[in-house]
Amino acid sequence: MRKVIRKTVTISGFEVGECWEAGNGQEALDILHSCWVDLILADLNMPVMNGLEMLRELKKDEIRGHIPVILITTEGSEKRLEEAYALGIKGYIQKPFHPEAIRDVLTRIMEGTHDGRN
Repeated sequence: MRKVIRKTVTISGFEVGECWEAGNGQEALDILHSCWVDLILADLNMPVMNGLEMLRELKKDEIRGHIPVILITTEGSEKRLEEAYALGIKGYIQKPFHPEAIRDVLTRIMEGTHDGRN
């Protein structure tokens, strides 16, 4: 799924410089300690550390806590999504998705128009 998302981002016209992939939230946080990123695409359901746990830890970091996070997930629980929005996610894409969904959310985030949910 990570390869599909990466390809979708690229074909959507976004310049992808360096791209790091993590298999779970803890791996993502470890990467963030040594690498700067402009945007995080994550799932809620990951082993070791799930997306909500990762968001909670990320928000404790004064610098990295402001990196925009977009969830791409099969999760449909309104309660969990509300919690994710309360933790500061900037967008949500439900799997399965069309490439246009990723393009539209990325465009909104990268242009700085964080005006609502998808």
